[in-house]
Amino acid sequence: MPNNNVKALTFDTGGTILDWHTGIRTTLAELGNAHGIEADWASITNEFRRRSLKGMLNHGEHSPASKNFDDLHRETMDAIAADFGLEAFTADERRRVWWDTVHNLQCWPDFPAVLPKLRERYFCVSFTILSFRIIMDTARRNGLSWDAVISCEAIGKYKVLPEAYAGCARFLQLEPTECCMVACHNFDLDAAKASGFKTAFVRRPDEWGPEGPPDPQPNAHHDFVVDSFSELAAALDVTV
Repeated sequence: MPNNNVKALTFDTGGTILDWHTGIRTTLAELGNAHGIEADWASITNEFRRRSLKGMLNHGEHSPASKNFDDLHRETMDAIAADFGLEAFTADERRRVWWDTVHNLQCWPDFPAVLPKLRERYFCVSFTILSFRIIMDTARRNGLSWDAVISCEAIGKYKVLPEAYAGCARFLQLEPTECCMVACHNFDLDAAKASGFKTAFVRRPDEWGPEGPPDPQPNAHHDFVVDSFSELAAALDVTV
């Protein structure tokens, strides 16, 4: 696929860049152990993620956006505690999950060394449904230098609404065809493709822990399909 007109790589960040499952599962297990609670922490972690995504995707479609992802994480953690018998977790302990852990998630190990190389040729942008603060904190935590952070929080329309992708391109002062969405999720890439973006599917088989990702197989229309960020760099003619 000719890619000489691509000027910006816009990265999904939760899941594609950040290992949310390991971080949240570890904290839940530590809190559970402190209270003498045994549970399937991996499954509870994934339910936390599912509910959070469901509550945030398409937010702002019918009325102005009223929350960001931190607000939703707090609400979701309270609901998870009630539904899974974790009422013993105090407010401060719940905050350890939805704020402290999320804002300090580690990124996948193949990304940090590749990002500076990609930035030599492309604008590299975190384009995300996560809050600005999550991206700011995790960038500091992992030593990441983004050219820009574009949270749907600023656009007021959340993925997978077409206005989110149009807004991202507008902020970058680029045409959608000059942007390439990078993600491990077909739902994000499909919406970006429909909005005119190029698309790159980066496999993340461990994103959901032992359960495995809900859509591990890339759709055929993506422009790039790779197993790692070093492979993506090679596909984009960037030497790592």
